Amino acid sequence: MDALVESRSTNRNDEREHPMAKAMPAEDKPAKRGKIGRPEGTAGNVRETMLDAAEMTFADLGYAGTTLREVSQKANVTQALISYYFGSKFGLFKEVFLRRSRKISDARLDNLKALLAQPQAPSVRAIVLAFLKPTLALRATPEGQAFIRLQARVHTEPPEISYQLRNEAYDVSTRAYVDALRVALPTLSEKDVYWRVTLMVGAYLYAFSNTHRLEQLAPGICNPDDTDEILDQVASFVTGGLSAPAS
Repeated sequence: MDALVESRSTNRNDEREHPMAKAMPAEDKPAKRGKIGRPEGTAGNVRETMLDAAEMTFADLGYAGTTLREVSQKANVTQALISYYFGSKFGLFKEVFLRRSRKISDARLDNLKALLAQPQAPSVRAIVLAFLKPTLALRATPEGQAFIRLQARVHTEPPEISYQLRNEAYDVSTRAYVDALRVALPTLSEKDVYWRVTLMVGAYLYAFSNTHRLEQLAPGICNPDDTDEILDQVASFVTGGLSAPAS
């Protein structure tokens, strides 16, 4: 956010307007200071550093458990600088979430477009794989793994936070996949497909989030760090569930 931090009275008006303003600790509201100069020459790097630090912190502590002080310490910047770029804790959280979720959504749409352009109608498994692969690719880096944990946490955050962000990031792509699956599964009702797509999201979020449950439950048998193994298992499970007879 490249706007200057506003005055005390403007901040109070913003807090009344935003549904989460009352829940935000005082330290997490936009800094009530004078103008803060933007760093010269390194603005992009500084902004990404703050987003990376916030991503890790939100993933570990959730929205309510995270303070701007913790993010500023992790990013080695002042809280005032965070407020300069993002305005508030919610503004920071929104930018962190949308930074990767929009890319996931765009990649899903590209994958689906490529599938539908083929001469043969895509199989259910092919559609599932196209949906899963963009998120699975994030497991290759610590930052990507943090986002997957953060994304799983979003589903447990208050509606004032989660609904807006999920809708903005994923509504278009998820509905496109529902439409594709309704064609691939003509015996299922619209209700059944929506239920099963929602359950697919829950299954992959759990499996991709590095809960380490399989390492404890089946040591030496299952390897959740093997990308091919986890993709095959989740895709097989989800495809079976989607293809089950109508309820």
